[in-house]
Amino acid sequence: MAIMGEQPASADILFQMGLDSACGRHGATDLVSAHKWFNIAALKGNTNAARYRKEISGEMSPAEIAEAQRSAREWLSMH
Repeated sequence: MAIMGEQPASADILFQMGLDSACGRHGATDLVSAHKWFNIAALKGNTNAARYRKEISGEMSPAEIAEAQRSAREWLSMH
């Protein structure tokens, strides 16, 4: 889902995926996925992503944050 055609997803696309997950645009709200996408978007240069990641982390347990970070590392290692 994060690869659009043959082009790698841009930081802005990844940020939008985080927003979609955070607000439940495609189903239930998923803060773990939102944190993951905001984390990756921040690493790729989206300046708003780190702020959103910090904001939602206040609503997450330490275990959920760790899961999101693991998921982001896995995604980055595959892309």
